[in-house]
Amino acid sequence: MLSPIRLVSEAAELAARRHNGMARKGRGNEPYINHLAEVANLLATATGGADAELVAAGWLHDSIEDTDTTREELAQRFSERVAALVAECTDDMSLPKAERRRRQAMDAPKKSAGAKLIKIADKISNTAARIQTDLSAEEHDELVDYVEWATQVVAGCRGGNAWLDEKFDDAVKAARAVL
Repeated sequence: MLSPIRLVSEAAELAARRHNGMARKGRGNEPYINHLAEVANLLATATGGADAELVAAGWLHDSIEDTDTTREELAQRFSERVAALVAECTDDMSLPKAERRRRQAMDAPKKSAGAKLIKIADKISNTAARIQTDLSAEEHDELVDYVEWATQVVAGCRGGNAWLDEKFDDAVKAARAVL
């Protein structure tokens, strides 16, 4: 069994290697690893650093969805809980985007406490990344659409961590301020 520091460190390394060369959507072409780091950091801050498995899952939350990483590999390398959290946060990429979004909003209230926190942290990071001062018409419409959908998902995840709930509300306010 890995120590808490090794668990988080090895999760970060695997996330970096598996997402190497990937960039976030949007104009900044920001390395994708920055998103994973932000989600993990939000989770570490929200829990006072007390839940290494949750932070590790934050680093890895998109690894099954975006790379050739498997649930079994995560269970073997990290823990069953890390693998379960990542699997719970993984969309079925064979479905159309609209259906994946619909399922996220509908399934949010049924998620485990840890998966709900990961979902909120993910939506905080993604909302903040879409905020620009000089939005094009397309970026404006995408931000409006994303905030509306993210708010639906987070509505089903609230209540597990007041700080994360507040950070999401702050991100939504910042997004609406540029619209």
